[in-house]
Amino acid sequence: MTSSELQPRQGGVEALRLLADGELTLEGRLVDASNATLRAEITLGEVSAHCVYKPVRGERPLWDFPDGTLAGREVAAYLVSRATGWDLVPPTVLRDGPFGPGSCQLWIDEPADAEPLVGFVPAESVPPRWFPVAAARDDDGAAYALAHADDPRLARLAVLDAVINNADRKGGHVLVGADDRIYGVDHGVSFHVEEKLRTVLWGWAGRLLPPDAVEMLDDLAARFAGALGAALAEHLTLGEVAAVAARVDRLRDSGRFPLPPEEWPAMPWPPM
Repeated sequence: MTSSELQPRQGGVEALRLLADGELTLEGRLVDASNATLRAEITLGEVSAHCVYKPVRGERPLWDFPDGTLAGREVAAYLVSRATGWDLVPPTVLRDGPFGPGSCQLWIDEPADAEPLVGFVPAESVPPRWFPVAAARDDDGAAYALAHADDPRLARLAVLDAVINNADRKGGHVLVGADDRIYGVDHGVSFHVEEKLRTVLWGWAGRLLPPDAVEMLDDLAARFAGALGAALAEHLTLGEVAAVAARVDRLRDSGRFPLPPEEWPAMPWPPM
């Protein structure tokens, strides 16, 4: 069995057991990542897949994230995603590896013919049902727009980012799997107690949340007093867990997608 066969069962125990108990064989480093990010093959019995291993040892300290680890926040993002029932974050565990403890996340293979959902497009020809969210120019001065699709799958990801306070939702962090589902990756700078939402998915800013998001938030709010809160507390500070619950309550009260901030940059850099 391969990773592409595991993807449709993102929330199931099979992928989690493989990630937690499988043997890691390192294949190489993703050189564009700012922290140590390694691709590996993971094998358990006759099942194998590819994964992303991010050892805590390879993390660069962040002055504005003094508590916890990037690896722990990667796992916390998966736990919240699983609790939503939307399974937008690939299965992720915290485990020991060749370079010590770190996060281990199932690798998502994108089909070669997958249609991009976020990107730069000529300003005069933004596709129908796409939202332009920022203006740009190329090296020759031609006008472009950073835009994303008006896609309900992306809208769910925007809600998740608001819940976990994702400070780094780049376009390249949105993947389309072989099962035509989308996944968000790279959540190491999330869950801060202060508002730090930075994302390219501002197309729905200020609009009413869809009914499925309202229903999800109601259910999620009830989970913090139980197993979800306890599970998050293994990876986040108690203040960060309380801040997640507070953001859920604010989203429920407003019933709308958040607006771009004025106190800090609304976009991550680079945006893609």
